[in-house]
Amino acid sequence: MEAELAALASSGATTLIALMISDSWTQVKERLARSFGRAGDSEDMLRDLQTSRAALMAALAHGDDVKAAGIEIEWRTRLLRLLRSDPSLSEELRSLPARPVGPVYNSISGKVQSGLVIQAGRISGSAFYASPPDEHASEPEDEARGGIGAE
Repeated sequence: MEAELAALASSGATTLIALMISDSWTQVKERLARSFGRAGDSEDMLRDLQTSRAALMAALAHGDDVKAAGIEIEWRTRLLRLLRSDPSLSEELRSLPARPVGPVYNSISGKVQSGLVIQAGRISGSAFYASPPDEHASEPEDEARGGIGAE
């Protein structure tokens, strides 16, 4: 049970950090504060979340990966403590989006695209199939030049 709680706290902290730096943060921060601050201290929790986010954004802006990692470690420890005291919080952590969701804006500008362009916020479960090249086919240019495909 302890290993499962530790794994959940770790993945929850990683997801929390990803949410903090995403556009989804404004949509989820109050829900998280209510869930994590169940003993009536949701305002304190919201303040802690906002403080951590501000520190994280500053660390990332300055390229301080060590500080950013430290913030994630702090939340991993804090989430583990919360899970030990209230195992029902595990459902809240499991319900966090694996990746932040929110509006996605894609654009192509500056030149004409003549090839395949795929724009999306998230692509999952896709498979692209291509026919194997025909071993006996030759390029018209090669034949004209007496090159690689010419016989």
